[in-house]
Amino acid sequence: MKKNKDELAIGGHTGNAAVKKNDDYPFMLAEVKERVRSAQYKALRKVNHELVRLYWDIGRMIVGQQGIAHRGKAVVERLSEDLRREFPGISGFSVQNLWYMRQFYKEYIDLEKLQPLVGEISWAHNLVIMTRCKDPLEREFYIKMTKKTGWSKNVLIHQIENQSYEKTMSGQTNFDKTIKPRQRTQAKLAGL
Repeated sequence: MKKNKDELAIGGHTGNAAVKKNDDYPFMLAEVKERVRSAQYKALRKVNHELVRLYWDIGRMIVGQQGIAHRGKAVVERLSEDLRREFPGISGFSVQNLWYMRQFYKEYIDLEKLQPLVGEISWAHNLVIMTRCKDPLEREFYIKMTKKTGWSKNVLIHQIENQSYEKTMSGQTNFDKTIKPRQRTQAKLAGL
């Protein structure tokens, strides 16, 4: 298929349509606004994904260093102090947040199915799910629903407090009578 010479393919993106050759300024303005918003959203998602990856790596390094040095609390406190001194304008390196990074790594290291999913939601959403949900299938549900519906942090907290996972998993089909509970939950999660 031959491309229109007015289109530029960058990273596989050619835009929704070629620029019209008339003076329809309102249409063009709306198109430009939509492209700006779309680019901002995509950039934000990529930044968020990298931030979650960074926090995963920091958690991994903390666990490794604590194993070598045998100084659990001291490693985290020193790292927090050094990072905040080195990066004074960047938040996220408090002692508490570094402990969360460590916990994040330790809780998800053996959950290979959830590892790719955690990068699809914000750090704040991950913290809510990690601290309030202990069952891996429940975590998977809330991660997928947050991504699918765009829940804010407060809405996510409300959904957890409202036991949306339990309500969604109970009584939707005749699975309750025919399939073992763990398989039933996995089958329902596959539909999200």
